[in-house]
Amino acid sequence: MTAVRPETSAQQASSTSFPPGFVWGAATAAYQVEGAAAEDGRTPSIWDTFSHTPGKVRNGDTGDIAADHYHRYRDDVALMKDLGLKAYRFSVSWSRVQPTGRGPAVERGLDFYRRLTDELLEAGITPVATLYHWDLPQELEDVGGWPHRDTAHRFAEYAEIMARALGDRVGVWTTLNEPWCSAFLGYGSGVHAPGRTDPAATLRAAHHLNLAHGLGVGALRSVLPSSAQISLTLNLHQVRPLTDSVADAEAARRIDAVGNRIFTGPVLDGAYPEDLLADTAHLVDWAQLVHDGDLAEISRPIDVLGVNYYSPTVVSLATEGVGTTKNDGHGASEHSPWTGCDDVAFHLANDQLTAMNWAIDANGLHTLLTGLAASHPQLPLMVTENGAAFDDYASPEGRVEDPQRIAYLHGHLEAVHRAIADGADVRGYFLWSLLDNFEWSYGYSKRFGAVYVDYPTQRRIPKASAHWYAGVIRDNALPAAR
Repeated sequence: MTAVRPETSAQQASSTSFPPGFVWGAATAAYQVEGAAAEDGRTPSIWDTFSHTPGKVRNGDTGDIAADHYHRYRDDVALMKDLGLKAYRFSVSWSRVQPTGRGPAVERGLDFYRRLTDELLEAGITPVATLYHWDLPQELEDVGGWPHRDTAHRFAEYAEIMARALGDRVGVWTTLNEPWCSAFLGYGSGVHAPGRTDPAATLRAAHHLNLAHGLGVGALRSVLPSSAQISLTLNLHQVRPLTDSVADAEAARRIDAVGNRIFTGPVLDGAYPEDLLADTAHLVDWAQLVHDGDLAEISRPIDVLGVNYYSPTVVSLATEGVGTTKNDGHGASEHSPWTGCDDVAFHLANDQLTAMNWAIDANGLHTLLTGLAASHPQLPLMVTENGAAFDDYASPEGRVEDPQRIAYLHGHLEAVHRAIADGADVRGYFLWSLLDNFEWSYGYSKRFGAVYVDYPTQRRIPKASAHWYAGVIRDNALPAAR
């Protein structure tokens, strides 16, 4: 799946074509699409428990059936082939293959991922496996979860199990997807599983997720062939101060510290930023939390960094008499996910909104990619999630027209193209999401898919955006804007 580093000539910059070998894909996550929640030995994850807790998920929705991908994966892979996808990024349900989060694997669970991978390879689609997309086995949460150091070691054992099971089929691996969400939404604001609201636990979880990544990289490298690519996917926040005031610049610095540099610092630079440590010293004793050798483990080299982007993060420092908002686009809660930043207010970048009430701003993706390229020029990048939810519906004729999504994708792919022209080593793009699915605490009320799912019948209908994206893949280029 490795693409050649693109040239940055003026001729390329004026073209809508992407570099030869650019990877075009789509992504899903296990709990959001698989269903089969209690089949073939699978036990509850924290998301099973959370979604079955009254009041946690809109309309009482759960992932018990979801998009039924567990039973319909062959049809879904055929859809991917029809769309021309070159790669499919899926996640593995930890509790499906290792129900207690420790000990031997359940072969029936592994067999599903073997079958899925074989189906993808037969269709000429590169499988990209993500080991963790938020669904910690409930038994591990019961003994402490991510705030407990031992969970990182359990993750490394799980990573080795998966590498031994699929290492002969899968050449591209991601350790964690969006550890910020796992830590800060799961243990800070409580809008994601496991639903805890403890600022100190949030920071401990963040460090142990970093450690899990590093230990996981080591476990994968101990088993996989040298040709395998290993990555981490981060939902880096493109943080902007609301004004050019000193106060708003300080707000942006603090959000950048707990939103971005708490991960990029140790993973890419081998150290936690000093300002982050100072900002949060009243909440956790970092000297006790970070053990000798942790940073060397965490900073093990990776082959590519996955970047997820949806919308920018605009902030200001609250002034006297102006309350801060607890709804920053990640879900409403009385508890802020921004640990140590309770006096920071969040704002929309503009009034062009998706159904998630997220501002549409493709320039943020360009800024994010070029900024990473400037700070870490030798690190290849991959856009591993980008997309939008809109209020899609199927017409009586069975068509789903979604011009807003096409416009969103066109704008963001233009931003990726500009970033490449400006020197960013971006190797590919994964649309979020292949299918409409269980959208976490929003249940089935939000539709991100390029393929519409009629949940009562599980009928799949490729939306107009899916056909548009298929044309982009076919031509390896953007069409003229409408």
